[in-house]
Amino acid sequence: MIDEAPLLTIRKTFERPQAALVAAFKGVPTAQISDAMHAGGAMDFAIKPPPGMPEFFIGTALTCDCGPGDNLAVCAAVALAEAGDVIVAATHGFTQAGIIGDLLAGMMQNREVAAFVTDGVVRDIADLRRIGLPVFSKGATPSSVHRSGPGTVGLPIVCGGVAVESGDILIGDPDGVVVVPHRRAAEIVERLKVVRTNEAGLLSEVTAGLDAPGFAIELLASNRVRYLD
Repeated sequence: MIDEAPLLTIRKTFERPQAALVAAFKGVPTAQISDAMHAGGAMDFAIKPPPGMPEFFIGTALTCDCGPGDNLAVCAAVALAEAGDVIVAATHGFTQAGIIGDLLAGMMQNREVAAFVTDGVVRDIADLRRIGLPVFSKGATPSSVHRSGPGTVGLPIVCGGVAVESGDILIGDPDGVVVVPHRRAAEIVERLKVVRTNEAGLLSEVTAGLDAPGFAIELLASNRVRYLD
C-alpha cells in the first residue's frame, strides 16, 4: 500500500545572499546582466508586468512549484516569505487560470515581498495596479485556480525556461526577468563591470557619430564575404 502523498513539501532553510551582493545588481539593466552571464539567465520573453504596473524589482527568490491550475504552494510561500523575497511560482506554463489575484498580492505587500513572478497568468489587474506590488506574468485571465496541491516551497524549480533555486537573485525590468544563481553572483558582478565598461565606451562612440559596427565593416572588407553584384 502506498502512503498518501503530502499536500506540500517545504524546505524552509536556505542561504539568502548578503544585502551588498543583491545591491550590486540594483539599477542595472537586465540586458547587461544577461550579457554578463553569456546571454543566459533570462526567463521566457512573455513574462512581463501587465500594463500600468511597476516595471522594476530586485530581490531574493523564494520558489514554489504549483503545477497547473493550483496555488496552494503560493499560499504557503506567502506565509513563509521574508521582506525582500521574490516569490517565484512555477505553473508548468498553465495559462487557463490566474494563479494569484488582488488578495494574495495584498498579503505579499503586507509582508514586504519585493515581487511576484510566474510562468502562468494572474487576475484582478485593476486591483493589482492599485496595490502596486511588482507582478511579472504571461498575462491575465478572469478564471481562478484550486488550492488542493500537491506542491513544493523552497525547492528548485524551472520557471520561464530557467532553473531557479531559493536564494538566487532575481531582477526585473521592462525587458523581462533575469535569474542570477546565488553561487555565481559574485563572479557575475565582476563580469558585469566589464560589460558595463565596454558598453559605455561603445555608447560614447555612437554618440560621437559611429554609424556601423566596427567588426561588420572589417568583415565586409575581408575575403570572408562574397559579393554577387
